[in-house]
Amino acid sequence: MSSETSTERQDALQPWQLFTLAGLIGATIVVFLSRGQSPAAIILLSCAIFAAAFIGATALRTVLPLAGSLPDDARETLGDRTRAALEREKTLVLRSIKELEFDRGMGKVSEKDFAEMSARLRARAARLMRQLDAGSPYREQIEKDIEQRLTKAGIAAAPVAPKPTRANTCAACASVNDADARFCKSCGARLEAAS
Repeated sequence: MSSETSTERQDALQPWQLFTLAGLIGATIVVFLSRGQSPAAIILLSCAIFAAAFIGATALRTVLPLAGSLPDDARETLGDRTRAALEREKTLVLRSIKELEFDRGMGKVSEKDFAEMSARLRARAARLMRQLDAGSPYREQIEKDIEQRLTKAGIAAAPVAPKPTRANTCAACASVNDADARFCKSCGARLEAAS
C-alpha cells in the first residue's frame, strides 16, 4: 500500500467519527434546550444521546460487512478466502500434525490410522502453503523497493546472489526444498533431518 492511499484513507471521515460528532451535537442541543432542569436530568439526557450514537455506530459496523463495504485490507482474497483465514487454517493444520505425531508417540493412535490421517493433513497443509505462496509476490516487491532506494541513494545495486545452501531433496517426489525445510513444499512429506 502506498503512502498516497494511506493518507487518503486517513483524511476521509470514518463512520465512528460521524456518530461521535452527532452525539456531541445532540448533547449540546439538549443542554441548551433543557435550561432550568436539574443537573442530573441534563446529564441523564446527554448520556442517553451518547448511548444512541454508540448504538448507531455499532449497528453500522454490523451492517457494513453484510452490505459488502469492507476496507481494502480485508478484501485480499486467495481462492475465495482471505489471507488471514488461510494463515489461520495453515496454523491449525500444522498444529494438528504435531498433535497427531505426539499421540502416535504416546501410543494413542495406531500406525495405520496415523498414516491415513497424517497423509490427509500433510496434503492439506501443502495445498494451503501453495495457495498462500501463489498469491503473494512479496519477494519481487521487496527487491523492487530495495533497488529503488539504492538508486535514489546513488548506490549501484549489485545483483544479489543466493546464499549457497544445501538443499533438501524429497525422497517421495524428488522436489528440491530449502535447507531448513522440514516438509516438502510439493507433496508435504516429512524430509530427512537437515544437518
